[in-house]
Amino acid sequence: MVNVHYFTFNEFQENTYIVSDETKECVIFDPGCNTDEERRQVTEYIAANALKPVRLINTHCHIDHVLGNPFIARKYGLALEAHRGELPVLHAGPALAGLWGIFMEPAIEPSVFIEDGDLVAFGNTTFKAILAPGHSPASLCFYDEKDQVLIAGDVLFHESIGNASLPGADLPTLLKSIRNRLFVLEDETVVYPGHGGPTTIGHEKQNNPFVGLNKNLR
Repeated sequence: MVNVHYFTFNEFQENTYIVSDETKECVIFDPGCNTDEERRQVTEYIAANALKPVRLINTHCHIDHVLGNPFIARKYGLALEAHRGELPVLHAGPALAGLWGIFMEPAIEPSVFIEDGDLVAFGNTTFKAILAPGHSPASLCFYDEKDQVLIAGDVLFHESIGNASLPGADLPTLLKSIRNRLFVLEDETVVYPGHGGPTTIGHEKQNNPFVGLNKNLR
């Protein structure tokens, strides 16, 4: 059975996910660790639970979700995986870091590109990649149908949605992604977002003020 653990890191209060199963293999999603203390928390959790990191994945490449990529890749010998459509967002990171006065190691390039519908396997667990653009040009969510778990990035939050005012974002596209790609999942699916606490698909369908079932959207 899949186990989802998250830390909240950096100035943007971003959720970094370590997802493991009974084999002790794990995937690190969106490492935002950007200080020695944040990096220590990640490595100590992995060591204390005898986990073996086997994949490093970005749901999307906004700066707050990629700050820890170089450290995790170096520490565990992992290649970065992301959607090809996120490359312009990734490449914009260093300039934004300088603008905001945030320390950022030189960004690393993805070595593996994930497409819509690809299967992400580790241990006894398989996630399916779901392309859900709108917050960023090629945001990916990752769905484990067996355990009804969704790693949602910044697409869907507890009673909220991703910021659609950023460069490369588009509100109608984001709403369409949520309605057509995420709300078709089982209501019991637990949604683990890029910021804030978990929610469920069922809760958001009924209560999300931006895109719930009470909204007459096409």
